[in-house]
Amino acid sequence: MKLKAYDNLLARKTQYSGDGGFKPLFIPDYLFDFQKHEAEWNCLTSRSADLNDCGMGKTLLELVFGENVARHTNGRTLLMTPNAVSAQTVAEGEKFGVECVRSKGGKFPSAAKIVVSNYEQLTHFDPNDFVCFIGDEASILKNSQGVTRNDVTEFCRKMKYRLMATATPAPNDFIEMGTLSEALGYIGHMDMMNRFFKNDLNNSASGRMHGKVIEWRFKGHAEEPFYRYLCSWARAARKPSDLGFDDMVDADGRQRPFVLPELVEKEHLIESENLRDGMLFALPAVGMREQREERRVSLTERCEYAAELTGAHPSSICWYDLNPEGDLLAKIIPGSVQISGRDSDDEKEEKFTAFIAGQFKRLVINSKIGAYGLNLQHCAHQTSFPSHSFERGYQQIRRSWRFGQTSKVTSDIIMTEGDRAVRANQKRKDAQAIQLFAKMVERMNDVLRLDRGVKFETKAEVPAWL
Repeated sequence: MKLKAYDNLLARKTQYSGDGGFKPLFIPDYLFDFQKHEAEWNCLTSRSADLNDCGMGKTLLELVFGENVARHTNGRTLLMTPNAVSAQTVAEGEKFGVECVRSKGGKFPSAAKIVVSNYEQLTHFDPNDFVCFIGDEASILKNSQGVTRNDVTEFCRKMKYRLMATATPAPNDFIEMGTLSEALGYIGHMDMMNRFFKNDLNNSASGRMHGKVIEWRFKGHAEEPFYRYLCSWARAARKPSDLGFDDMVDADGRQRPFVLPELVEKEHLIESENLRDGMLFALPAVGMREQREERRVSLTERCEYAAELTGAHPSSICWYDLNPEGDLLAKIIPGSVQISGRDSDDEKEEKFTAFIAGQFKRLVINSKIGAYGLNLQHCAHQTSFPSHSFERGYQQIRRSWRFGQTSKVTSDIIMTEGDRAVRANQKRKDAQAIQLFAKMVERMNDVLRLDRGVKFETKAEVPAWL
């Protein structure tokens, strides 16, 4: 008995498993085999992360987890989403027979088992009213110093059941994995960094120092233990085969819809009549100051060209980063509607809903507002300007280019000579993220095949003289 108790103590200290898990009570037949696997694993783990690509059914897995928690505990789940995504989540619940209600201002029926709301509404809720927290598009927790991350982590700190889901876990940003770890109730983000990584300063500093980003790297023998730790609470996949399933056919013989259409990315290099201060010729911008100035002086030409490109397509999404860009695009694109930070949450949602319903064909939208979570696959054309952010660029294109899209998707990227360095950095990050995510999936699958414990079945023979 003492030996067994000691084994249990060691198992808990490894932090390679959750506690409080349960066998699922609700695994609907409409789930594909890999989704059934993840749904069961989420319940058995109790606190987990689904890092699946866009269109692989994360919303459905969230609803199934909430329903299982409700049946197991008779308690209530709070499911938080980015702005305007909550309406799509409730619609998914109605489609698949999982009852959920939407809440504004923290109000909901007392009998509700799954309450859906936006992250902006979190402060209106009392954590004592819930036994489970589900965070959709959990990459919103990426900033370790962010208000949202702190609010979410504190809100669900004592909850026994938690699920975080995101399509862009940014495998080249291990700090984000730390924020997910902490939000799920495992190792804190900085404790995780210090356990598996080190920086050249040999301290816990992060961010920038003396104008340079502080780089973290694996400790000598920590890479395998790190991935082993990750796969104890996370599953990462961009297609079913990443989880060991067939990409084309379900175990029941059903054809899968997980085939992406053709993606055509076109780079358009335009000339700007205006040059940056002190320049005689158009040259690539160096540094953030010059790049911001380049965006300012070339604003009119870039927006006019983007507006021209939309005319060749039945429907378009025009992404922008600067408010003057959005204002000009909305002015010169006939029949367009702009969504900006000036809009209230209700106004943003009304415009998203109208665009999805086909009430207008041209959406001009700030990339910080609409790039996350929304299913806009009815539209197969986008225009954008180069950005340093891998996550934002990836999320933008995946609003249209996602599983279930039946048309070829065209992405027009408008740039000037000064934007070359920004675009090159964006492409470098894209390639790096794809490579590192593939490595992450490979290493996690290798770890899943490891034996997590050594069991000694043979009884030790004690010499007679002892």
